[in-house]
Amino acid sequence: MNPIRVGLLGLGTVGRGTFEVLRRNQDVIRRRAGRGIEIAMIGVRDVARARAQVGTAVPVTDRLQDVVRHPDIDIVVELIGGHEPARALVLDAIEHDKHVVTANKALLAVHGNEIFDAARRMGVMVAFEAAVGGGIPIIKALREGLTGNRIEWIAGIINGTSNFILSRMRDTGDSFAAALRQAQELGYAEADPRFDIDGTDAAHKLSILAAIAFGVPIRFDAAHVEGIAALAAEDIRYAEQMGYRIKLLGITRLTPAGIELRVHPALVPMQRLLANVEGAMNAVVVKGDAVGTTLYYGPGAGSEPTASAVIADLVDVTRMHTADPDDRVPHLAFQADALVQLPWLAIDRTVTSYYFRMRVADRTGVLADIARILADCRISIDAMFQREAADGQDQADVIMLTHDALEHDVDTALGRIERLDTVLAPVIRLRQESLA
Repeated sequence: MNPIRVGLLGLGTVGRGTFEVLRRNQDVIRRRAGRGIEIAMIGVRDVARARAQVGTAVPVTDRLQDVVRHPDIDIVVELIGGHEPARALVLDAIEHDKHVVTANKALLAVHGNEIFDAARRMGVMVAFEAAVGGGIPIIKALREGLTGNRIEWIAGIINGTSNFILSRMRDTGDSFAAALRQAQELGYAEADPRFDIDGTDAAHKLSILAAIAFGVPIRFDAAHVEGIAALAAEDIRYAEQMGYRIKLLGITRLTPAGIELRVHPALVPMQRLLANVEGAMNAVVVKGDAVGTTLYYGPGAGSEPTASAVIADLVDVTRMHTADPDDRVPHLAFQADALVQLPWLAIDRTVTSYYFRMRVADRTGVLADIARILADCRISIDAMFQREAADGQDQADVIMLTHDALEHDVDTALGRIERLDTVLAPVIRLRQESLA
């Protein structure tokens, strides 16, 4: 049987890894797929650089549309990233009857519904395992392995850069700025790390997971997103003293009122597996009603780990290449006409527990005033300690953990507390996730 012919768009970190792994493992890949998979053409911006990397065996062009429209190309692999021209190229490939494999989470989070609709009309596949979790097969687990479950919630560390920075801050006591510099020096963070540290990258991935888990269209714009740049080393230290670690979590949960979709730093109990995911690794916990809690762990980025997921998609598409479109796994796990519209919860309607750090005047009655306000706002204190003021100072840090509370009530309480003349700085508020 003739090999499947692939057009590769982009020869960056993941593109080079895909090229190398396909070449190195072509025999075992052919045995698994039932036919060979070969890169027949590469589209890049810098042709000379690409030829220096891959040699002359594969045609290379800077006319990317020639790749997506070539009559002999069966599958287009999009690895250029971003929204444009990636969106236009993917839609063009679909219109020319090509299957698509992509690692582009930003593209799918914002334009995925449009792309999947176009693919259904043309009867082609769009595969995207590499878009979430790098080498972790979380998309396949949700779409296929857990298909008999009602998914209740997902919580994950899905950005390795942020996880490396938080691990570094805890291990060394470094400030956020110092830990970020170290991440950049080691290649874990880009020169412009904003999408990683502000939570956007994690929110892109989480919005895709939520759609697959709950059978709804992708809604990146419904996500509440907070990053880690404002975290202080002392909060990481205080959390550790109380038996918690701070992680940037992506959390989506199906509740009777609607779907939670939120990315933010959170305190996680040390005994939880997610609390012990260190460095640049990723991990996703999925809670299903039948299977219970399952964990998926591994490298969330990198050349060959992500290439592993890209090639897994290539094998899947090759196996199903000639199948009737109605017999293929739906893009978002649920049949297209069975996707539903559910409410998406604003963050102020979320219920969770909280960590507060308050810089207060070291005088009698301060804690009583704070406790009274919290009680008025239906917030119950679970634990509290005060770090004694240093010699010669008249202020101290008060640390509180709460029981579950409505975020709206927390907002109200903190507004009142910060107006007290004995509270000397804005209250630091972090959410606490038990993941039980």
